Amino acid sequence: MNTIDEAMIAILEQRLKLSKLSYSDENYDDVEELLHDLEDDFNEKYGDQLEEILEKVHLKHCPESDVLLPTAYLAKKFVETEDGEVEISKKEGVEVEWIEDPVAAARLVLLPSPTRVLLMTPKGLEIVWEESK
Repeated sequence: MNTIDEAMIAILEQRLKLSKLSYSDENYDDVEELLHDLEDDFNEKYGDQLEEILEKVHLKHCPESDVLLPTAYLAKKFVETEDGEVEISKKEGVEVEWIEDPVAAARLVLLPSPTRVLLMTPKGLEIVWEESK
């Protein structure tokens, strides 16, 4: 597994950990602070590279939508299946104005292992960019 995938997984795991805590939990602030540190480090280290990729994806599939920081495209909540796959809901990632149907609830999501960008539309899921090995 490459370093970018490891960094994404660390963020996803921290988000999952945070989602299981209530605001009143004594560990909430520490977990949240660590999450923000992981996100800041990720954007600093991989932001330029990923923003370039996201700009190309936006240009092709959703040119009217602004490109955001890469961490915005990561799922906030997910379920890890028994075979190690990640399942996400249709509300994850960033909502975009899809060129084929601007009023459709389309979303872009950044996922690890392999690093890829998914376009979720009413038509289904499409991998619109994937890291080449």
